[in-house]
Amino acid sequence: MLHRVTQDRLDRLAVDPDFLKRYRALLRTFDRYLARTGAGIPPTDAKIAYFSAEYGLHGSLPIYSGGLGILSGDHAKSASDLGLDFTAVGFMYPRGYFEQGIDPDGLQIANYAQIDIPDVAIERAYLPSGEPLVVSLALEGPDDLLHLQVWLVRCGRVRIYLMDSNLEANAPHNRDITTRLYGGDQEYRLRQEIALGIGGVRVIRALGLTPGVWHANEGHVAFTLVERLREAVKSGMSLDEAKTFVGSHSIFTTHTPVPAGTDAFPFDLISRYFWHFWPELGVDKETFLDLGRHAQPGGGDAFNMTALAMTLSFHRNAVSKKHLEVTAAMWPEFSSVVDRGKLTGDNGEVKANQPPEGAVPPQPSTIPSQPSTLTSVTNGVHIRTWLAPEMEELFARKLGRDWTEHLDNETYWAAFRQVDDETFWRTRQTLKTSLFSFITDRVRRKWIAGSLDPKLFVPHGMMLDPSILTIGFARRFATYKRATLIFKDLDRLKAMLSDSRRPVQFVFSGKAHPADEGGKQLIRDIWQYALDPAFGGRIAFIENYSMHVAKYLVRGVDVWMNNPKAPLEASGTSGMKAAINGVPNFSILDGWWIEGWNGKNGWGLEGSIEGSSDDQDRVDSERMYEALEKQVIPLYYDKQSDSIPHRWVEVAKESVASVLPRFSTDRMVREYAEKLYMPAQR
Repeated sequence: MLHRVTQDRLDRLAVDPDFLKRYRALLRTFDRYLARTGAGIPPTDAKIAYFSAEYGLHGSLPIYSGGLGILSGDHAKSASDLGLDFTAVGFMYPRGYFEQGIDPDGLQIANYAQIDIPDVAIERAYLPSGEPLVVSLALEGPDDLLHLQVWLVRCGRVRIYLMDSNLEANAPHNRDITTRLYGGDQEYRLRQEIALGIGGVRVIRALGLTPGVWHANEGHVAFTLVERLREAVKSGMSLDEAKTFVGSHSIFTTHTPVPAGTDAFPFDLISRYFWHFWPELGVDKETFLDLGRHAQPGGGDAFNMTALAMTLSFHRNAVSKKHLEVTAAMWPEFSSVVDRGKLTGDNGEVKANQPPEGAVPPQPSTIPSQPSTLTSVTNGVHIRTWLAPEMEELFARKLGRDWTEHLDNETYWAAFRQVDDETFWRTRQTLKTSLFSFITDRVRRKWIAGSLDPKLFVPHGMMLDPSILTIGFARRFATYKRATLIFKDLDRLKAMLSDSRRPVQFVFSGKAHPADEGGKQLIRDIWQYALDPAFGGRIAFIENYSMHVAKYLVRGVDVWMNNPKAPLEASGTSGMKAAINGVPNFSILDGWWIEGWNGKNGWGLEGSIEGSSDDQDRVDSERMYEALEKQVIPLYYDKQSDSIPHRWVEVAKESVASVLPRFSTDRMVREYAEKLYMPAQR
């Protein structure tokens, strides 16, 4: 906007008293925010270094692909809100994640656009000396140096440092290491993760920071632990002492509920890149490979990044209570499970059988020895990012202007159940109208630009009707999320869509990884259904799913649908974003929804785990149809003389009151502080 506004417009605003009043008020609000001290975090002076492969902060900075990045961005925002000493590190991807197009047949097209740095809220990072911040590391050997320039994003009071390999000082084959998020082959991925992990630690060191807590978000960043192990050995510790020192200050968060979902590299590839590294640890090749050695689902061993992180971190967590059970079963060598899968320990904590091999306290005992743990911290969402402005205003009017000071107070939010139905329903209808206006405007713009054939208006959503019950499904198109499960019985679905009194329509959105042919086929299938006149224009696919698109969808649909194959949903957060905006969830009981569903705030469907995959799909789809036909649809259309479905509104208000205080990243970050950051700091 600042690049496009005219100087004349700025000159006029500079003397406009109304504008200046608003401008100064906003600056005062921001200054007060920056000056705040901690907000309810237990007393801690912990300096936290946080590492993630992606950050979803805003749609203008597309360096995220899905839920992992959005969680990292929301985590950083709440760390800022709560006043933690929190520094984040990741990659600046000049070509980001792809923009999605859909061809007339429904085939996903991946377009990688160059990020225009002057148009993004990002700046070069500098050392205290005033020199640009650049770090270097060896890849295949001392003669293969990689240099990484560093960018800075100011996320409130948190600083996020993003590394970038696009430097003339690099050899041509090294300049593109950070070009794309999750691009290239397996070797490209390994080179990225070496740069992210080892380079990330060197950024922290170059800045002169001394974290007492090191938080690795998923296995992509596990080489941070190896680099810190090298530092500890270089300082004079034995390898066993170094393992204890590194492990006791390290937190590892796993998001992966399936063994095949973890990064694992062949030993010969690891050897090519670390032959010069393991002598610095004082170990031989096999001892180094043992740090990440793990059996693979297809047979044989490989260097597994999750195993590496589990081995070298003494504090480990899953991202929901159900995911804790799944993780404990996946990694029995790092957790104890008894009584048919029930977890030992208090507060959902699992005591490991033993610390990683060699984790003994050094002598003299200056480093605390402690048992390794596996626990859970259920994900959350950053409320102010995902909440509609209309809902913010409703909260301010009905609960008080200080509602942001009570985000995780369940007693405070219980009062929302008493908001009058008419006001709530009117707000919800406004948000629904905004969604349909957004969809229509996108189609119109593409048509005016000559990039959309009018024959494709229908799958893009131009025949959707705002008066009809609208069910939304939007997320990463991985096959286990079963985007097409609702199409299992086409005749039954068509009957629901075409019902003359109580019709239903579905809005889908999401990207499949460019290498995921199964996910891309799901998109194509939905597109073909949307084109089919037999579905009456009541199926739509909104292309190029992003934070911007997601905000309209989670606020504007009537129901949020999620039907993963249980128990493969580690947590999920899109349903939380919908719930806080008054959109009830209609979901398989997996991930976070097992904790979130209370029987009154949406619909929880038991996921089948018996029989073949087809048998499970058949059973789960039958349960979905049954619930839609007998519960969801009748409740929505049960409107009184005032045209308000009061019983439906009761469910929607319960969704807000029960989910918002329990599933915010404020609650999540406080829980990280209590369960993990403070013990690691000690």
